[in-house]
Amino acid sequence: MDGIAKRGLKKRAPRALLGLSALLFPVAAETQGYSYSTYGTPGLIDMPTAQSAEDAELAATVSKFANSTRSTLSFQITPRLSGSFRYSIIENYLSGGDLFDRSFDLRYRFLNETASRPALAVGLQDFIGTGVYSGEYIVATKTFSPRLTFTGGIGWGRLASYNGFSNPLGVFDERFETRPEREVGRGGEIESAGWFRGDAAFFGGVAWQATDKLTLKAEYSSDAYSRETGPGGFERESPFNFGLDYRIQDNIHLQAHYLYGSEIGFALNMRTNPRHPAVNGGTGIAPLPVQRRAPGTTEDLGWTQAQGTEVRLREQTAALLNSDGMALEAMEVSARSATIHIRNNRYLGRPEALGRSARILTRVLPASIETFKIVPVENGIPLSATTLKRSDLEDLEHAPDGAWQSYARAEISDAAGSLDGATYNDSQFNRFTWSLGPYASLSYFDPDQPVRVDAGLRLEGRYKISPSWIISGSVEQRLAGNIGDATRPSDSVIPRVRSEGYIYAREGDTALKHLTVAHYFRPAKDYYARVTAGYLESEFGGVSGELLWKPVASRLALGAEVNYAVQRDFDQGFGFRDYDVTTGHLSAYYDFGNGYLGQVDAGRYLAGDIGATFSLDRTFANGWSVGAYATFTDVSFDDFGEGSFDKGLRFTVPLSHFLGTASDKTYTAVVQPLTRDGGARLKVQDRLYDSVRSYHAPEMKDSWGRFWR
Repeated sequence: MDGIAKRGLKKRAPRALLGLSALLFPVAAETQGYSYSTYGTPGLIDMPTAQSAEDAELAATVSKFANSTRSTLSFQITPRLSGSFRYSIIENYLSGGDLFDRSFDLRYRFLNETASRPALAVGLQDFIGTGVYSGEYIVATKTFSPRLTFTGGIGWGRLASYNGFSNPLGVFDERFETRPEREVGRGGEIESAGWFRGDAAFFGGVAWQATDKLTLKAEYSSDAYSRETGPGGFERESPFNFGLDYRIQDNIHLQAHYLYGSEIGFALNMRTNPRHPAVNGGTGIAPLPVQRRAPGTTEDLGWTQAQGTEVRLREQTAALLNSDGMALEAMEVSARSATIHIRNNRYLGRPEALGRSARILTRVLPASIETFKIVPVENGIPLSATTLKRSDLEDLEHAPDGAWQSYARAEISDAAGSLDGATYNDSQFNRFTWSLGPYASLSYFDPDQPVRVDAGLRLEGRYKISPSWIISGSVEQRLAGNIGDATRPSDSVIPRVRSEGYIYAREGDTALKHLTVAHYFRPAKDYYARVTAGYLESEFGGVSGELLWKPVASRLALGAEVNYAVQRDFDQGFGFRDYDVTTGHLSAYYDFGNGYLGQVDAGRYLAGDIGATFSLDRTFANGWSVGAYATFTDVSFDDFGEGSFDKGLRFTVPLSHFLGTASDKTYTAVVQPLTRDGGARLKVQDRLYDSVRSYHAPEMKDSWGRFWR
């Protein structure tokens, strides 16, 4: 748990996670016989089970009974491992006012269910921080018929607060018999010394799926709710709970409960899975089919002598790419081969862009050209070169395993220097683009207002001076909102580089969000570079330089970034405040395979603190990404303040998931339990790694199934 705040406040619903849920949970796959508890994890009513959600399932649960309201996001990280983040409101907590609490859970299923044994799982509940909900458990669940399951477990901590007995682990070490007290106040620390210690208690229950939509549940709870009962709380009269789970749609479940002999409770559960599109099928433009060459035409080289042929080929290729949401940046043609540099503005599945481009070339280029080299370009720099044989395209378009065979026969190599000698498509440069549309900004977990929103209009512009020199900017006009209405002043004892964000929102009704000039280039093979200068983000301006080493076939990448940043005026105009800092990081990125990406950034942060950020993301071929990060610096937990260290969850959701049509647009949300100043990093646009890796061999292999889409 990240920390607590006690004050007498108006009773509010936990809207902090509902706004995000509305964007993330439109449709999911059909349920697999499990349901979610009031804690937002697979369980009975208040107690856990050993069941796991479907791999990669993302679920949001809001539950309410008596004086407790919980909002939980859960993600099935692997088929066996899941994690949860919870934001809770407990009214009249210990008669000291309302408690606003943040907590994290982990659960691992270490045995699968078989015909002769139950599934077994171990869990850590609220394992970081002050531990209002802190507890550990080992639980077993067995299916006795397709509709009937029994669960039994043993719990510690909060899950042993009713009818507890001496810890059986005490036979191994007497220290297991005593559970140390946890510090209440700052939060954010991992109290592993208390895990599985102190008294233990049994819990269990049964679930019966009465119909395809209705499941009935009963349980015996080992939670005494000692902190929620008493003056201003509720009366706990029984350890038995009863409930029902009704599936309204495949991804929406409504629950009703009778709890502890005295209370009626309700819960709403919504689910989605990044692996399953919300819209089946697609409404986008169908790709052009491969045009097969007529027999005997491959030796005809007469076209090489005709004047204006290259210009005509370039114009035809550019027109067809443009109609398919892409652009031709440069082209080079010889008698037997052709190289095109494309800018992909539509397809998040990068092999889909390559496959469509290759099919276009079969329809435009003379029959003698056998080798196609397709080079994707972003911000003027070539990212990789995919070489394909035209005859392979002709043979594999309708082959049962055509996707795999086309990958096996393709060659993905470094593209440094590939633009040397290429003829640019001049119409793509010196080009000004702009957009005007609505925006919404959200701020979470202010105890006075769990979710705050600003909304207005955003004007964005982009001007390409040359292929790799770009000027861009954006201005926002706030029309309504309340982020700036926050009244809790920052209590930070280190430079206030992020904790006064609400003042920027208050004073920046018309705000210059960013205005920069950036240069992107390839200093050598395997290397990529960026230099950006100007108003880098809403709170800082300055100069940022980045160098990335990333071989095309390597899962490992290394990067270095150096920034000189000056804090901007609160009104987000052209002025600056009297604070500047030099920051920088050395970064290591690693692709573990199956969509798991790890990252470590070590260096100096905006407040001058030194440390490292550890990140793990699970990405999907369709553009989804779910991840978490934690930052530890030389700022002490006491100086950092509530939460002890910076941490958060992040989600990237592709628009195409919901529309059923191709789009490279995504929505990104970062959920931070608290916004503090320690571990804060500059927000620079277009950092290199994500764009570079998406066109390299490990990532392309994972999504190559889209080549023939």
